[in-house]
Amino acid sequence: MIWTPDAEHPPPDAPDGGTRRGRRPAPIAETASPSHRAWLEPVRNVLFASGLTLNDLVDRSGYSKTRISELLRGNGYYPAWEITFSVIRALGLPAQPMRRLWTAAAREARKEQGWIEHCIEQVAVGEPERPPLAHQAFVEDVCGPYTDYARAFLLTDRRARWVVAETFDVLWLCWSDASVSEDLRRYAWRLLRSRVMARVDRHRDGHPDLRAAVFSTLEVQAGAPGHLVVLTELVDLFDAIAALPYDQRDVAVLRHLCGMPLDAVASVVGLTPAMTHAIDHHARAALDSAQLHRSHPRE
Repeated sequence: MIWTPDAEHPPPDAPDGGTRRGRRPAPIAETASPSHRAWLEPVRNVLFASGLTLNDLVDRSGYSKTRISELLRGNGYYPAWEITFSVIRALGLPAQPMRRLWTAAAREARKEQGWIEHCIEQVAVGEPERPPLAHQAFVEDVCGPYTDYARAFLLTDRRARWVVAETFDVLWLCWSDASVSEDLRRYAWRLLRSRVMARVDRHRDGHPDLRAAVFSTLEVQAGAPGHLVVLTELVDLFDAIAALPYDQRDVAVLRHLCGMPLDAVASVVGLTPAMTHAIDHHARAALDSAQLHRSHPRE
């Protein structure tokens, strides 16, 4: 199974046995941007699962080992679409979502629009691709709650919709693996979380910073008497939610920030209703404990 990127869980080490041959490429360069990693991670994972060596990919793509190695590491200059396309074609990956992901990363790498358009023009355009019907149905089903979750962390509709669209394109790239996973909804949810967490503002301790989301709440927007007290209390609550373990945080955000019924939360995050209720119980207990600690700090 291809590992799904997740900011909360690092990728497992590849086994030495099995069908994989040759030496594993070096890790992705730390300088690679979030948008660059969005397409590079699944491409690498497909390569690892395929059993192909770097030499095999060189033979199939027609590019040198040095250039292919740099592409797989996200090292050096941002790769042109022509070499990127040659690699995904060799791996059997769909070009349409990949081109959107590549374009977004090129813009994040501050490539000029003229350069981007010229790169794309160098590759012959085939028949338009359409995602699998099951992928389309899944996207229609979860697009709303996914966007609500992303907005809670990223604050604006534009940023939220952009990250959700990125998630669905990466899911399309990984669809052959995702569709046969134990739970497609869990697979896709972890992917969404990883893309959101790659861009969220953080505290110094590494926890997501949800304080700005307070200003989107009805209590603060209403400006009712005592709203400064409400503001302080909400900031504390949102900080406590952000510090929860990732599953508890997901459930708390969907329930308390997005207003989603608990049974609906279970379907969205890909957990059983019983597990979701248990997670919600632990999250509420942790939040109550944090509130009690703030009200009665130790001397």
